[in-house]
Amino acid sequence: MMNLRASSPRVGFPLLRWVSVFLLLTGLTLGVVSLVQYSRVQDRLPPDTVVADIPVGGLTREEAARRVLEAYSAPVELVYGDAVIWLDPAAVGFQVDIDAMLAAVESQRQQRSFWAGFWDFLWGRRPPKVEVPLVASYSEARLREYLAQEIAPRYDKPPIPPQPVVGTTQFSPGQWGSALNIDQAIPLIERALFSRTNRRVVLPIRRVPPTRPPLYNLQVLLEQTIDLSEFDGVVGLYLYHLNSGDEIHFIYRQGQEYPIPPDLAFTAASTIKIPIMVSAFRRVDAAQEPPDSEILRWIKEMITLSGNDPADWLMENLMDPNLGPLIVTQDMRELGLENTFLAGYFYPGAPLLARFETPANQRPDLNTEPDPYNQTTPSEMGMLLVDLYQCAYRGGGTLLVAWPQEITRDECRLMLEYLSQNRIGVLLEASVPEGVRVDHKHGWISNPAGGIQTLGDAGIIYTPNGDYVLSIFIYRPQGLIWDVHSKLIQRLGQAVYSYYNPPTSGP
Repeated sequence: MMNLRASSPRVGFPLLRWVSVFLLLTGLTLGVVSLVQYSRVQDRLPPDTVVADIPVGGLTREEAARRVLEAYSAPVELVYGDAVIWLDPAAVGFQVDIDAMLAAVESQRQQRSFWAGFWDFLWGRRPPKVEVPLVASYSEARLREYLAQEIAPRYDKPPIPPQPVVGTTQFSPGQWGSALNIDQAIPLIERALFSRTNRRVVLPIRRVPPTRPPLYNLQVLLEQTIDLSEFDGVVGLYLYHLNSGDEIHFIYRQGQEYPIPPDLAFTAASTIKIPIMVSAFRRVDAAQEPPDSEILRWIKEMITLSGNDPADWLMENLMDPNLGPLIVTQDMRELGLENTFLAGYFYPGAPLLARFETPANQRPDLNTEPDPYNQTTPSEMGMLLVDLYQCAYRGGGTLLVAWPQEITRDECRLMLEYLSQNRIGVLLEASVPEGVRVDHKHGWISNPAGGIQTLGDAGIIYTPNGDYVLSIFIYRPQGLIWDVHSKLIQRLGQAVYSYYNPPTSGP
């Protein structure tokens, strides 16, 4: 009995030992296996890894790089109106820096020790989420070049300017065009290049209004208007746009345009009262307190009523009782107007004070039989109106340069106000819509048979699309028919107004 009790402990001890060894070996094996598994996991990106907005967890570096590059190499859809254009990112130098992004992933992973990560792995805890933004670049210069040289020339629609309507003095409405707004398009495309999901851009397009047709088109229309009227006399026309500087100047007779310079002399008739008015204001102070109401009354009547007696009175009282017209002529010479002169008073039987030979009245090819008492040219009467406008509204022009102490801006404005009150309802006034201001002076002279031989009108027209000066003189040796030929000047004025103020059409 005692022997049996003494041998029991020796039987149980080896069993526990072997169990312990087994458990130790099992744990060690599981640890090694887990370590191997964890090491394999370390060869791939962490489960919750997002690179450039693309989930790449569990992928190898090569697989992640391929997925990111595929996503950002997809073309960008550009929409221009109804057209769709596919932009290859490589065409604008777009490059993804995949190495920098994967290095950033590795940098975040290394912030935790190997064994800390292994411990979390053993306990099934997911590692922290890793997010790396897109690292890429592109060439804005190449994108701008692509838009300017590939897209805009192919898809932009240039506007169509107004066109003359055959057989009329009107221009048709122009058509609006479209143009790519490159400056606004660049940031939109850049945003699409750097986006994984929103890779569609509706290109910004600006509407382009119709441009004004070439100035030559207007001259052609003016000459066609003369031809269609079957006018067999001489037309002299001068146009100057006071904002753009556009200028048309021609002498035209029966389908032929004559060379300029020199311009052609026409009888000035009552248009010469514009130079008389300028000379009068040179010698009177309209700003004095109180102003000389009698002088201003005579000036106003001379312009608005085309009175000859007021013109003679002004020259006799402000200039010289005997040589007043020659003083007006000298004033015009000082302004550089060599073809504009007044050689006698208006009253019947007034003597001719001098004979003037000018480049305009010495042309061998054309002769309008200008009155030796008063002459001008379309261009010189037009340039005098330009000077008045520049003086009144811009503080410049020849008048203020030639007579800085004798002519003021207020006086120039008053002169234009008088011209605006010369209302006759025909000629240049009838060439514009109701309410458009016209500062003008007209005039005509009769031939020995009593008919009108020369007719002229020169004025400043104020329009929505800029102000311009228009001076037109016509001559026909057989005589002019008022109803027919006054409308010729009206139609020429209508053509000019329509050119600068064509009918509008919406975009």
